[in-house]
Amino acid sequence: MAKGKSTIFFCKECGYESAKWMGQCPACREWNTFVEAPAAKKEAGGLRLSSLGAGGPAGAGGQLRRPSLLSEIDAGQEERISAGFKELDRVLGGGIVPGSLVLVGGDPGIGKSTLLLQVCRNLAAAGKRVLYISGEESLKQIKLRADRMGTFTGDIRFLCETNLDQIVRTAQLERPDVMVIDSIQTMYREEVTSAPGSVGQVRESTGILMNLAKGDGISIFIVGHVTKEGVVAGPRVLEHMVDTVLYFEGERNASYRILRGVKNRFGSTNEIGVFEMEAEGLREVLNASEYMLEGKPEGASGSAVTCSMEGTRPILLEIQALVCRTNFGMARRTAAGTDYNRVNLLMAVLEKRLGLRLSECDAYVNIAGGLRITEPALDLGIVMALVSSYQDRALPDQTIVFGEVGLSGEVRAVTMAEQRVAEAVRMGFRNCILPRVCLGKMKTVSGIRLVGVSNVQEAIRAGF
Repeated sequence: MAKGKSTIFFCKECGYESAKWMGQCPACREWNTFVEAPAAKKEAGGLRLSSLGAGGPAGAGGQLRRPSLLSEIDAGQEERISAGFKELDRVLGGGIVPGSLVLVGGDPGIGKSTLLLQVCRNLAAAGKRVLYISGEESLKQIKLRADRMGTFTGDIRFLCETNLDQIVRTAQLERPDVMVIDSIQTMYREEVTSAPGSVGQVRESTGILMNLAKGDGISIFIVGHVTKEGVVAGPRVLEHMVDTVLYFEGERNASYRILRGVKNRFGSTNEIGVFEMEAEGLREVLNASEYMLEGKPEGASGSAVTCSMEGTRPILLEIQALVCRTNFGMARRTAAGTDYNRVNLLMAVLEKRLGLRLSECDAYVNIAGGLRITEPALDLGIVMALVSSYQDRALPDQTIVFGEVGLSGEVRAVTMAEQRVAEAVRMGFRNCILPRVCLGKMKTVSGIRLVGVSNVQEAIRAGF
């Protein structure tokens, strides 16, 4: 880098640094990801964080640490902290890990701050010290929102501050167990000359918070704004730095909310939590299958119930389809909640293997409840809903179907078939159409009739 140069360029995806702008990153091979940011100073002054302990970076004096063998590391049994929400604990992998850094993203107004404020209330009531830092709301605004949720008890403190140096000093003085930063885009360091929310400020702020969490054992939740593409604003390296990334999804006009884990160093990344927005705040939905099937019409054509696996959790869903003759030269296709191209593929299979003239029909497919599912196990449910609407014949009540459909019309096996069937029995279903391959591997299940099928022709004969 040229002497005296005050800015550098780095890749938003992988963090690769360069003295000049480049169209393609030589490290991750992504295009147009380089942004300009102030160069780091050789000597950072005014802020000293505690050491990360054995195996961490060098201390303040610059003393090098000896590398440790795996057998020399004492991991111990780290006790997790319950967030007071079973749904959130499941997504986190069993609770909050002390010293972890959790990023929560979501659309504006989706309920990120409401969820974290409720978590802080639960933690404070359980005897934990909680520090809530807000860079977007005043103390009066937080008070008004808290009064709507109910009574707050315990040691929970609030601070409106955006200077990260002051926040770190306050955290080291208060020594909280859990801290919330709302939001990372409002935080800034005086040593970084760019504006709050810029790439340089977000990256620097996250690095400081990561050192604070690991060094002092504070569990930190940081709220991140999202772009119009639905990803957290700022450099992509932000998601690589944190331990857990959670996305809060759902329509602002609907009452449901889905908390989805896309990265988790302490648990599964496929788990979801279901919440419902009420006047007093968010309420967890423990029986997601019942919630998703509320209002399902009985005896209506174009409706099929299927089962999707979200991590280790089975959820029953209603797939709706409407097939009608088109009034134009080109048929129209619409898919809500599932992959549009997958629907076109399944309709082509039905037209080729069953002789249904779907090319002359408009088709609309929707997953009721607002969830977006792309699991292949939903294929057979989409097929049955399309055929049901096309023939105007309803599937029998208390019937559930699941299975992956191939291009030759075969019904292929899906994972965790026993858990899907068990959830169907718990919800009162009496008939289940599933892949024949899965039927041969399952144990005898009482209370439900299992019908194994090898192709879509057999599935339609069994269903209608």
